[in-house]
Amino acid sequence: MSGFFWSALPYIAFATLIVGTSYRYWTGERGWSTKSSEFLAKKSLKVPIWLFHLGLLMAFGGHVIGILVPKSLTDGVGISEHLYHIIALSGGIPAGILFFGGFFLLMQRRFGNPRMKVNTSTMDGVIYAVLFVTIITGFGGTILNAVGLLGDEFNYRECISPWFRSVLAMNPDASLMSETPIIFKCHVFMAMVTMILFPFTRLVHCLSLPFEMFLRSPIIYRRK
Repeated sequence: MSGFFWSALPYIAFATLIVGTSYRYWTGERGWSTKSSEFLAKKSLKVPIWLFHLGLLMAFGGHVIGILVPKSLTDGVGISEHLYHIIALSGGIPAGILFFGGFFLLMQRRFGNPRMKVNTSTMDGVIYAVLFVTIITGFGGTILNAVGLLGDEFNYRECISPWFRSVLAMNPDASLMSETPIIFKCHVFMAMVTMILFPFTRLVHCLSLPFEMFLRSPIIYRRK
């Protein structure tokens, strides 16, 4: 079973992400949006949305560096493991606080406001639950690893990172995930679940950039 999770599921998730997103775009472009709820509760959106997106960008950048940059490369340029660990935590912990804090406020807004709640679909609830587990396991794993509760021998750059690169190289090595702590396994698994659900949720809006707005004429509003 572990072979399926770490050898086959990544490709299933990626294929669903690409094919599902493409199909939705070409067949249901009218539903391709964030389904903005700003008109229902504008004031409660201002702070959470900035916290969430800033934390997301920081976390994404940290994942790219931590996963795609091999340990041998940082060792080669003179960055010791201890120094790398400090750099990773100095960026990862603030990113996690911003990301989770923004998400928590958005979740509170979505499910704590009666007007918002009645405009929340079943898929909205599912993706919020999946994202919650994904974020909490990633942030929780980072904190537990920082204080040494996952063991002194655990180093995600020696298991998760090379596993991910082996998946990208189309030669997945599931054995690299065998000794990974359960909280990180759950984080990686939930990330793949997010990829599978992505095409069927409002998250697709992040793939659209409104370039047209920079070229269109100003919209003039006049009082009656």
